[in-house]
Amino acid sequence: MHLSTDRILTTHVGSLPRSPALTDLLIRQERDEAIDTALLAREAQAAVAAVVERQIAAGVDIINDGEQPRVGFQTYVPQRMKGFGGASSRPFPTDYRDFPDFAKAMASRFARRSKVRDAPQAIAEVRYDDLSAAEAECALFEAASAKHAGRYVERFMTAASPGIIATTMLNAWYDSHEKYVFALAREMRKEYELIVARGYVLQLDAPDLAMERVVLFQDKPLAEFLAVVELHVAALNEALANIPRDRVRLHCCWGNWEGPHVHDVPVGEILPLLYQARVGGLSLEFANPRHQHEYAELKRQKLPAGMVLLPGVLDSTTNYVEHPEVVANRICEAVAAVGDRTRVIASTDCGFGTFAGYEFVAPDVVWAKLQAAAEGARIATKRLWG
Repeated sequence: MHLSTDRILTTHVGSLPRSPALTDLLIRQERDEAIDTALLAREAQAAVAAVVERQIAAGVDIINDGEQPRVGFQTYVPQRMKGFGGASSRPFPTDYRDFPDFAKAMASRFARRSKVRDAPQAIAEVRYDDLSAAEAECALFEAASAKHAGRYVERFMTAASPGIIATTMLNAWYDSHEKYVFALAREMRKEYELIVARGYVLQLDAPDLAMERVVLFQDKPLAEFLAVVELHVAALNEALANIPRDRVRLHCCWGNWEGPHVHDVPVGEILPLLYQARVGGLSLEFANPRHQHEYAELKRQKLPAGMVLLPGVLDSTTNYVEHPEVVANRICEAVAAVGDRTRVIASTDCGFGTFAGYEFVAPDVVWAKLQAAAEGARIATKRLWG
């Protein structure tokens, strides 16, 4: 994993806007409707090529494929693994319970989207026997990025963590949650190791480590939630046993929706558990109004030696384009908290295309935001290096 050795590098969390045509095909495929698979393949190929080019044009240093071939950041998993079927029934976050006007507004906001709370559940032993879809996604990204060799610093690819799969594709088969999450870890390690073998930094998406406090564990004691977080980190570590720590970054967030977030667990409660993860980078939200203040906790609970911080300097749920000076201020605040400018890589709070058809930020605004991040990183570099 590259460091910000002589300047502040930029990246993002992973998902980027999809075209209407690709979105429609992915949603229809998830619904088991008949689609033209050759057309889907062409749309995905064109989409990956387009987002690679646009990331580079916006000045992003560490790029990915925008998760273009996936219907959702973690709901792609049942399409690649055996053992899933039916539908999960996830509770709504506490925001929807406590703010009914907000819930009504959200209900009418996304008329056509992929599965968010009703993804398939585990109805048999989970098995990852066929890696061809993961191989194909890597091949698409390789072909698209090879055309721009020398114009980016590094490449990464995301994958769902065992914990977020377990909490969003619910368990209807295993005797316990623990058995389920470790079964997922043993199978998902195949995808993780493939991504790293192809030369990419692996990003594990694990919003369960914070978000589930207000979803599955909203009515449970904090201690019970923290015990599950520790369990999920242990499962994640087992899945990463064969991967060097510096080839992995971990993304944790409080849920990528524009809402009150008044019940979010404070970052200070989970930091000790996040620090147990065998990863070289930690991606956290710091741009949105609910978590901007939490750099102070990083000063109290210092980032472990050798771990990079990827702070969100762009809010992924608002169409405001951050001023580059604001971005620079946020980067410098992150550096002050970490105490080492080389271990900060500017990022986003979360993705910009979490699920197909579920995007809060307009596509053209996304690219303007990423450009603002690059400009802000240049300003911060001047401040920090002189």
